[in-house]
Amino acid sequence: MAEFTMPSLGADMDEGTLQEWLVQPGDRVRKGDPVAVVETAKSLIEVECFETGTMVRLLVEPGTTVAVGTPLALIEPTAEEPKQREKPRKAEKAEEKRPVPAAPKRAAPPTRPEPARLPAPPAAHKRGHIEAGPLIRHLAERSGIELEALQGSGPGGRVTRTDIEQAATATVAVAPSSRLRATPLARRLAAELDVDLATVTGTGKDGAVRADDVRRAAPGPATTAPPSRHLAAPVRSPEDRTAAMRQAIAGLMARANRDIPHYYLSTTVDLAAAMNWLHEHNRRSPVGGRLLPAALLLKAAALAAREVPQLNGFWTDDHFTAGDGVHLGVAVSLRGGGLVAPALRNADTLRLPQLMTGLKDLVARARTGRLRGSEVSDSTITVTNLGDQGVESVLGVIYPPQVALVGFGRVVDRPCAVDGLLGVRPVVTATLSADHRATDGAVGARFLTAIDRLLQNPEQL
Repeated sequence: MAEFTMPSLGADMDEGTLQEWLVQPGDRVRKGDPVAVVETAKSLIEVECFETGTMVRLLVEPGTTVAVGTPLALIEPTAEEPKQREKPRKAEKAEEKRPVPAAPKRAAPPTRPEPARLPAPPAAHKRGHIEAGPLIRHLAERSGIELEALQGSGPGGRVTRTDIEQAATATVAVAPSSRLRATPLARRLAAELDVDLATVTGTGKDGAVRADDVRRAAPGPATTAPPSRHLAAPVRSPEDRTAAMRQAIAGLMARANRDIPHYYLSTTVDLAAAMNWLHEHNRRSPVGGRLLPAALLLKAAALAAREVPQLNGFWTDDHFTAGDGVHLGVAVSLRGGGLVAPALRNADTLRLPQLMTGLKDLVARARTGRLRGSEVSDSTITVTNLGDQGVESVLGVIYPPQVALVGFGRVVDRPCAVDGLLGVRPVVTATLSADHRATDGAVGARFLTAIDRLLQNPEQL
């Protein structure tokens, strides 16, 4: 049995509040599936599962604040399932291949009873003794069928796959609304707020109704619902969240300034070739496929981090550990104040249109509080771009345990001497804040030089 624990969603997180479960006991989950919504000091985050298996038990009620590492649920991994299923499958195949004795010619051939129309099951079934293997039990659980209500048509009263499929069909025909997919909290909220789940459009996995869907469908403000120990704790107001975020950022940045010996480098990059390439690309592309200059800057930073891996990773336990890929943290300012830096995973491998799409999606979800846990904890190097705010250069503070932060300012037209001739060209100031424990200035200089070279050859990005 594996424990699903409250994850650490950043170096500044010590505890989190479980706001909503997106699964319920008995649900099958895969590694990477969102299973809960957790509120941190910065935002609401969808936490992914790190095991593939079956959710056995939920240990923490919505609305509970617990420390990082606290068990939230128990998961039965699927590692043992192939062995468990092997015998039932072989048994079923053997039963299918087993020759059936020929019936006497004067007797009518036996007919398979219809499970949904059979009389009540015998007393042994009511006591919970069901002839069914693990595979059949799983199919019944997934289909929402109670085995106790079936009488198997297989040898010895064994429940078969056909019995499950026929019972599921009958159930859907009789009461389709009873099998709506909804999270446990959504069902409780629907009962509290007098909302018919059948009228709610679900936004969760496979169209499952979530608590937020029920709140939106409620006839009045969700806060008017009577209090209940099952409901999630009220999400903090924007003002309270901003205050908590500022406190968290202050604590983390104070620690970073105190513990990390920063060094700073900067360079001015000629963007004439990059901007010409960008204008030509956008001229030939539909509106939805057009790129912003930020896409070129981010891709150049990601490729430079791959080229200079000493800046792409973490300083922990007094030594440097390289990242398992270039997961580019992108600093996003929030409308209510504060910022988050979710990760564009494997940014160095993304084509520019993919990177642009991923960036838009990441920014939108960051500002609506729907980031994933892996997106706020996996960054290997962070980029901050304040060009749209009119800033020409950025000297940032490293986000521990990372060892580098890249800053880009506004693209401005400046007089430049090129090949002995004076002209006006678009330029951007690129800066690097790096951890002197992990690297020296020579390594940082190689990194900025790589960014400059890549932006001079935009067709290679």
